[in-house]
Amino acid sequence: MSRRLPPLNALRAFEAAARCGNFTRAAQELCVTQGAVSRHVATLEGWLKVQLFERGRHGIALTPPGQAYFGTVRAALDQIDYGTRQLQASPDERCLRIKLPPTFAIRWLVPRLARFHALHPRIDVQITTSHQRADFAREEVDVSIHSEPSPPAGPGVRRLFGETLLPVCAPGLLQRGPPLARPADLARHVLLCSMNRPKDWPAWLAAAGAPQIDGNSGLKFENAALAYQAAADQLGVMVALHAFVRDDLASGRLVAPFALQVETPGAYYLACRSEAPLPERVQAFEAWIVQEAEAMSRAGPS
Repeated sequence: MSRRLPPLNALRAFEAAARCGNFTRAAQELCVTQGAVSRHVATLEGWLKVQLFERGRHGIALTPPGQAYFGTVRAALDQIDYGTRQLQASPDERCLRIKLPPTFAIRWLVPRLARFHALHPRIDVQITTSHQRADFAREEVDVSIHSEPSPPAGPGVRRLFGETLLPVCAPGLLQRGPPLARPADLARHVLLCSMNRPKDWPAWLAAAGAPQIDGNSGLKFENAALAYQAAADQLGVMVALHAFVRDDLASGRLVAPFALQVETPGAYYLACRSEAPLPERVQAFEAWIVQEAEAMSRAGPS
């Protein structure tokens, strides 16, 4: 079926006039005369058979149908503009380079990444995992994500979410192992932890009133993602970050034997390379990941 589209020059003139609220400023923006803008708008009104502007002695104002149509036209032109910029961008300009810890990548970012790709299919995401913080002066990295014990100084840093600790294990461990009725019972279980987070078990055990248990005496892993897998495989009890086990708790793959959750002073932060203005690919990712983190926080406990 053929499309019946109004004249594109008339659409551009209407959008500019509606946005500027003035034919004169719209004409200046489009590098045409005021009369040309007025004629284009009149042509569009005739084509649509709808009055888009009220014209008075003190200027113009959108009619209700004009206001509704303006939203549609502006969104369409914005999409065309974005698609054009993406088409003209070089491969390097389309490549978003992210450096972040492996556990954050595996347990939080990657499960959500399809949503980002659906919104921005032309942005190529390149992920590097490391426990070392990004050095923007030396590395080809656009965005860095890392856990920090306190808010880092400097521009371009956004807090994503805080750290809440809780022990988790596989349901089968509770069925076949010693009971876990109270925190002191952890002394009879293998405790799992990441070598990069040696303070997590001691912090939770102290808050639970069981500081006599050595939280770092069990199985230690290079990164927490391995410890989470070990917990799912019934090797022991892992002290988890709640943000990383929400889906596992909801599905029943992991369970939390104790209700106590302990917040640490730390949080995960997003940092971007200092550029003015930020490349569109970085702006798009920053807006998306902040929205994802806020949505998780609003959802509350799982």
